Amino acid sequence: MAANVDHCNGCNGNTNDSSLTAEEKQALITRNLQEVLGEDRLKEILSIEGRDLSIYWGTATTGKPHIAYFVPMSKIADFLKCGCEVKILFADLHAYLDNLKAPWDLLKLRTEYYTEIIKAMLESIGVPLEKLTFVKGSDYQLTKEFSLDVYRLSSLVTEHDAKKAGAEVVKQVEHPLISSLLYPGLQALDEEYLKVDAQFGGVDQRKIFTFSEKYLPQLGYTKRIHLMNPMVPGLTGAKMSSSEEESKIDILDTPELIKKKLKKAFCEPGNVEDNGVLAFVKHVIFPLFSGEFIISRKDQHGGPLCYKDYEILENDFKEQKLHPGDLKMGVECYINKLLEPIRQKFKDPKLQALIESAYPPPNKKQQKNKVKNKHGKDQNTPVKPDEQKVSTS
Repeated sequence: MAANVDHCNGCNGNTNDSSLTAEEKQALITRNLQEVLGEDRLKEILSIEGRDLSIYWGTATTGKPHIAYFVPMSKIADFLKCGCEVKILFADLHAYLDNLKAPWDLLKLRTEYYTEIIKAMLESIGVPLEKLTFVKGSDYQLTKEFSLDVYRLSSLVTEHDAKKAGAEVVKQVEHPLISSLLYPGLQALDEEYLKVDAQFGGVDQRKIFTFSEKYLPQLGYTKRIHLMNPMVPGLTGAKMSSSEEESKIDILDTPELIKKKLKKAFCEPGNVEDNGVLAFVKHVIFPLFSGEFIISRKDQHGGPLCYKDYEILENDFKEQKLHPGDLKMGVECYINKLLEPIRQKFKDPKLQALIESAYPPPNKKQQKNKVKNKHGKDQNTPVKPDEQKVSTS
């Protein structure tokens, strides 16, 4: 049951508890995940080998990151609490290979933007950057050794397997480019070249993960552990998407725009399944704010509420004891707490100029980068509307 309160704890993302047992570390590493492939190996590393896990999370430097990126950020905070060695990969070449989502001439600028915005997000939740390693994909993916492994892998992988592996991640078009078939193989090889025990990503990456588990051993490399977050619904009830403005809140949105978007957000009374507002509370607010969620209602509307258990909050919403308007009001407060230090940082004229250069107005770049196939059709025209299946990984 919710209690009345008059305070709000801050983020707790920077705590590193060295006293955790192996079982407690495993529980925290897997908290709120939808699926784990290789859980026995995870237990072996923590309990038998008695060492900390090394993990990487990668993000292709395409569209501007939105607030759903706080879902993997909160898990990265969990990993660091367990003493894990965490690497963040800015997959610039992947962004280009995925049907030119990032034009070649903008790769460097978009990677710079992602680096600045991801670091700012981590700082806003109290994650010490010195405990992380930041890597750019092209720094090692263009080496002789990596290129040779791409050729070796290409001699093993069938077109069917490559296409299937990228089906949920790579943009699907009527006449796919060869680059889209290379994408899963490069991601699989990242695990070996980053020298990690595990890869962390959204559940939409599952087919790439199983692809990796099948083919890395054929190259003589170790099969890795795969940790998968659920896909977070967007504000429209579908998956949150960088390409759907109304489905997401941008990291640099103003408080006024956030209020407007939340007001329009799909939050049907009693619906706990396709509810992006509720999902944000579960996967971001509760993990980052000491396991509590506060709604600062006025006294005439019942006074402030404090939930210390997500299941109770969800049940209250399901039974319509908690009104969507109150839920949105609470979420709005927390989103602004997370975003305000980032907004302040990005008032820097140099960062403003970076944004303008990395993301020029669409009408200036779209026509330039459209690719026509031999039938005269626009190569970028999707066959199925999977643009809403955008991972936060």
